[in-house]
Amino acid sequence: MKRALLILIFSIISLPAIASFRPVIPQATLEIAREAEIRQAFERPKSQIVRVGIGDNGFKSYVHSRLGIYGTAELKIFNNDIEIAAIPAESVVDISMSNHKYVIENGEVIDEVYGPLRFSCPNGMLGIQGLRRAGGQALYRGDIELVKSKNDTFHIVNVIEVEDYLKGVVPNEMPVRFGLEALKAQSVAARNYVLSPRVKSNPAYDVVDSVASQVYFGAGSEKDLGTKAVEETEGVVAIYGWDLILAQYSSTAGGYTESFANAFSDPKTRMFPSVPKPYLIAKPDIPTQKPLNIEDDALNYYKSMPDSFDIKSPYFRWQRTWTREELQKAVQTNLPAQSATGFVTPAFNRGQVLPEIVKLDVKRRGDSGKIIELDIVTKGGTYKIFKELVIRRLLTNQGKALPSANIAFEHEYDSNDRLVSVTGYGGGFGHGVGLSQYGAGFMATEMRKKFDEILKHYYTGITLSTKPIVLSANTSPISQTFYTKDRHAELVIDNKYKLSYFLVNINGKEQQVTLSKKERVERVDISKFIKHGHNSIMYFYPQDEDKNKGIRMFVELVKQDQDD
Repeated sequence: MKRALLILIFSIISLPAIASFRPVIPQATLEIAREAEIRQAFERPKSQIVRVGIGDNGFKSYVHSRLGIYGTAELKIFNNDIEIAAIPAESVVDISMSNHKYVIENGEVIDEVYGPLRFSCPNGMLGIQGLRRAGGQALYRGDIELVKSKNDTFHIVNVIEVEDYLKGVVPNEMPVRFGLEALKAQSVAARNYVLSPRVKSNPAYDVVDSVASQVYFGAGSEKDLGTKAVEETEGVVAIYGWDLILAQYSSTAGGYTESFANAFSDPKTRMFPSVPKPYLIAKPDIPTQKPLNIEDDALNYYKSMPDSFDIKSPYFRWQRTWTREELQKAVQTNLPAQSATGFVTPAFNRGQVLPEIVKLDVKRRGDSGKIIELDIVTKGGTYKIFKELVIRRLLTNQGKALPSANIAFEHEYDSNDRLVSVTGYGGGFGHGVGLSQYGAGFMATEMRKKFDEILKHYYTGITLSTKPIVLSANTSPISQTFYTKDRHAELVIDNKYKLSYFLVNINGKEQQVTLSKKERVERVDISKFIKHGHNSIMYFYPQDEDKNKGIRMFVELVKQDQDD
């Protein structure tokens, strides 16, 4: 790692000074910048706001008819952003709905309002009576909003800053025993996930608190090491080019991650395999391992215990066996539902009888050995099954889906060539694309790898940076915070419209960044203004520049090519 940092520092020093700082700023503009900076420091949250839908105890429903809520300190209740009540600490307020109104009670009816209804506990946390998370009482930072649904029901939404949200995600997505650097890698991946644009499952919230998004159990589930990991990666995201990557992760890859296109269909067109993502490509833990897209290679790999970062996972290797009758029952039972996904041909409808199964015939595999296309060969015809999740849910064993689609089969036949049983040799748990959590834990604790090295193993060609922003005359001054231990940072600026300069405040120091306009992408080293730990940066569009121009930029913290 030290050698990589030396290479990075040398490469930065050797870069031509395309853009530069000027410490002198026109006084009128400086005063505007300072006023804006002070105002925003008090008014703006430190990080982006996320809206999290809160489910019931079993995560089966996100629609509620009643709510009991309290604050660990004084609870404030707002109707349409107007404070209507202040309730003492630990005193439960009951909420129900009648004729489209929220009925608010605390021993007696306090008020009946149309909402929107919001609860805040500025000096403590919010608790939801009867809701359990991670074996304890559910507690939340931020605010709780109620959003009306249908038939006098509502959604419970935790409105919270991203950095605080992540403190309730990271220790629930990854065991803290995996170590600080693995938790930091998880923090970046989870931050990418929540900040990435997505089609919302419900307009009331951005994500939910279950595995359908990321596991978020709130403030009551926070762990010190997980919080430290979030804080020591504050504001850091993984990008490819100018975009946040889709930071897929799963429990255990099985020693070989898979390419995105071979595991996921396109969410709009449903095309499968889907369009590749260059940063999510198949990669073995051991570089000498050849691809596993040939049947014998996949079988030999998953019947063995090769060196791997995933070696400590209980799902690194596993085995499943079906008798003919068990396999027939599982496929017969599950095929109608999986056919409804559109990834089974020909379609198999409920009520149909499946002819006797003759063979599970794998037609295509990804480089990790993950099944892409599987034929269920029967005496009455063949059914083609596509996509790893469909295959996992089809071939249940003892009522449970397969841990992964990294599986190779051996068939046993009787003297009449009738199928007796099928044994599957598999590895991994989950889709196996992107970061492997057990692999990250091994790299951190056994190999002493840093979080950026872990991330760059699993996500090819990425840069670690702040979230790219667009600065124009139509935007308010933009502020970001980030954490770095290396005190290295470089502004990367896309100056497509040939802006002459812009203003920046880094940790309280105002500067003017003069742009050369010779190259579209310009760089300027801001390391001398960076401190070990938490840093703040604010960007200002110059008052005397063309109002129709704009630039986009990010702070690069770890370069794309920084490899050992």
